[in-house]
Amino acid sequence: MTRKIRVVHIVNNLHYGGMERVIAEITRRTDRSEFETHVLGLQFIGHFGEGLEEFATLHVADPMPRWSMLYPSTLARQLARIAPDVVHMHSGVWYKAVTAAAMAGVPYRIFTDHGREAAEPWLHRVVDKRASRRTDVVVCVSAELRDRVATIVHDPSRIRVIHNGVDTQHYSPRCDDGDFRREIGVDANTPIVGSVGRLEPVKGYRVMVEAFARLLNASPDSPRPAFVLVGDGRERAALESATAALGISDAVHFMGWRSDIERISRAFTVFSMSSHSEGTSVSLLEAMSAGLCPVVTNVGGNAAVLGAELAHRLVPAADPDALANALSHALGNREARERDSAIARARVMADFDLDSMVRQYEALYRNARADKRPQQ
Repeated sequence: MTRKIRVVHIVNNLHYGGMERVIAEITRRTDRSEFETHVLGLQFIGHFGEGLEEFATLHVADPMPRWSMLYPSTLARQLARIAPDVVHMHSGVWYKAVTAAAMAGVPYRIFTDHGREAAEPWLHRVVDKRASRRTDVVVCVSAELRDRVATIVHDPSRIRVIHNGVDTQHYSPRCDDGDFRREIGVDANTPIVGSVGRLEPVKGYRVMVEAFARLLNASPDSPRPAFVLVGDGRERAALESATAALGISDAVHFMGWRSDIERISRAFTVFSMSSHSEGTSVSLLEAMSAGLCPVVTNVGGNAAVLGAELAHRLVPAADPDALANALSHALGNREARERDSAIARARVMADFDLDSMVRQYEALYRNARADKRPQQ
C-alpha cells in the first residue's frame, strides 16, 4: 500500500478572512485516502479551525525568539517532527516558513500568494525573491497577481495560477425571509448595499462610506438605502467616526465578524467592494454564487471574476463618485440587476468551483513523490 503524502499548511492563523476560509476548505476537502493533512498556525488556530480536527492534525507553533525571521530553528525542529512531504505556505509567512522547511529538509515546498498591497515596500519584494529560490511552486490566485509576482519570483516558470473557489451549493440564491432585516430594524422595502471584508486600509472602506453618503444625498426620496458591513479590523473605529461625521450613522450597520454570512447576504440587494487591491476575493465569489449583483472596484482579479458580461459593474478604485453612481444604477434598475445576478451565479458555478480548486492543489502535492528538491 502506497504511503499517504503528508502535507502541512503553514499560516499565521485561521481566525477570519477569505484566505483563511480557503485554507480551511482545502483541509476539509483534500482526499484523506491519499493525503495526510496538518495545519500549523504560527500564532494560533482560530475561528475557521473549529471542527477541523476531523480532517487534519492541528498544531500551534512553538514559541520562537525575536530573530526567528532570519534563523527559524525552532520552527524547523517542529517541522522535522511532523516530517511532511509537502509544506504549503500561505501569504504572510513565506520567508520564515520556507527557510524553516529548507532547514528541516522538507522535499517539496509550495507557496500560495493570496494577494498583495497595491504599493508594496521594496524590502518585501527583496525578501520574497530570496524566498522564491527555495520554493518549488508559487501559486497565484489570479492572472493579474501572477503578472505582478513574475517580477519578484526568481524563476517565473515556477508560477501557477489556481483561482479560489467556493461551495456553490452552500452559497446559493435564497429568498429573503426578513429575519436579518428584523435584526437590524430595516423594513422589506429598504434596499440594502452589503459588503463582507476585513476593515483594513487595502479594502478601501473609507471610499465605500463616502460613496454611500453621496448615494443617500443624491436619492433623498424613500425608500432610503441601508449599508451593511460584515467584518472587522483596525479601521473599524475610524470608519464609524467617518459615518458619524457624514451624518449617515443611522443608515450604516457594522456587524463585526459573523458566521452566518449566507443568512445575512440573502437580504442584500447588491453586493459591493471598494478594495484598492485584491487577489481573487472569496467574499465576492460567495456573493455572486448566492446570486447577488456585484458592484466592485476594477482591481486585482475582480475583472476576471466578473467576466466580460459583467464588466459594466466595475468601477475605478478610490473614486467614491463613480462607486455611488454605479450603486445608484444597480439599485434603480431591478430588471438589469436580476439579469446580472443570474450571470454572476453562472460565472462562479462554471469557473470557480471549490472542488476543482482542491483537485488542482492535490495535483501539485503529488509532485512530492518525485522528491524534487529546490535550491537550498
